[in-house]
Amino acid sequence: MHTTPAHAETVFTYGSPALKFGAGASDEIGFDLSRLGVRRVLVVTDAGVAATGHPQRIADQMSGYGIEAHVYDGVRVEPTDASMNEAIDHARGTGPWDAFVAVGGGSSIDTAKAVNLLTTNPGGLMDYLNAPVGAAKPPSQPLKPLVAVPTTTGTGAESTTICVLDVLSLKVKTGISHAWLRPTMAVVDPELTVTQPPEVTASAGMDILCHALESYTARPYTSYERRAPEQRVPYCGSNPISDMWSEQALRLLSRSFRTAVREPENLEARTEMALAATVAGLGFGNAGVHIPHANAYPIAGRVHGYHPPGYPGDGPLVPHGMSVSLTAPEAFRFTFPARPDRHVRAAELLAPGLERPNDPQQHLPAALLNLMRDIGIPNGVGGVGFTEPEIPDLVDGAIKQQRLLSTAPRPVTEDDLAQIFTRSLSLW
Repeated sequence: MHTTPAHAETVFTYGSPALKFGAGASDEIGFDLSRLGVRRVLVVTDAGVAATGHPQRIADQMSGYGIEAHVYDGVRVEPTDASMNEAIDHARGTGPWDAFVAVGGGSSIDTAKAVNLLTTNPGGLMDYLNAPVGAAKPPSQPLKPLVAVPTTTGTGAESTTICVLDVLSLKVKTGISHAWLRPTMAVVDPELTVTQPPEVTASAGMDILCHALESYTARPYTSYERRAPEQRVPYCGSNPISDMWSEQALRLLSRSFRTAVREPENLEARTEMALAATVAGLGFGNAGVHIPHANAYPIAGRVHGYHPPGYPGDGPLVPHGMSVSLTAPEAFRFTFPARPDRHVRAAELLAPGLERPNDPQQHLPAALLNLMRDIGIPNGVGGVGFTEPEIPDLVDGAIKQQRLLSTAPRPVTEDDLAQIFTRSLSLW
């Protein structure tokens, strides 16, 4: 457990984008951008989302407000430094742009964040990637307006200050984190998520769930040393505002998650999932996430023999939400002693009718395992192709994510991570 520092923090910060939520909200983006004086917009998306027609429809709709919009559909699902650099080069070569609109899942929104950063600031991705992978340089020039339009219900990228990518040469997943990356506006239109396959809903939904659980169980903001104003970071630890959003996300998930997976065209369930993703993003985008997300980076970055149904392509892939979920039950078993009340309360919110094990430490893992089985998540890291001899490699990748691990409610060593990964080889 973290001890109370001599000069404990007394201040927490909270930030969020402007939010427009509801069926048909994506029809109003041209109006919203016109009020900012925008005249030329790049719409960033991937080929799969482009095929639905939503990005082009949104682009065409802007012309009624005197805005020239172009669609770039080269985003890679689970973006890499190579795919982001292609998008950056395209934007630089066809610009200048007054604003950006990201239409898609976290991959499109994160790519748009990188494009915005690197078309307004000098240098390359490695200058801005989080240390120790990159130089963690802060932007020196203001970014352009970015409107995030999620078509998947999960990442919360429309609310956050980070973008995530794989660095191919290092076989590591990392990201860029800065308050200026947060979108100017999040436009959440549940009608755009109805075409999402059940497998994508399941994976993305586990990302929502882990965002809520990790921020709710994160070390409290008062457990940090007092920071000077210039040292403040977007992730400040759990706090009264983030707690409120996390609890609401868990309530929404408890009644809508399974329905959204089983009944893809159920708009009521889709709407509640979209709202859960948004409010969970508002929570973790300020409190932070910890062990499951740190472990997800090497799982996704080093997968070699698995590709899930429902996702495009045929190469190895563990989607982000799935990779986060695979060690979550064991991670929360590990963090329980630091904040027992939070873990028990989270289990009650997530699975109010589930029979509880006698041991309170098992309440949240049991609720998670019950849900994962119901929605078809693989049976742990072994279920996506990893074996026990690969655990040291996974630990090596996870321990590098100190920005995330430092948010855990108790200190995490390499031995701790090895035990979590080992216990997560087969969850049931």
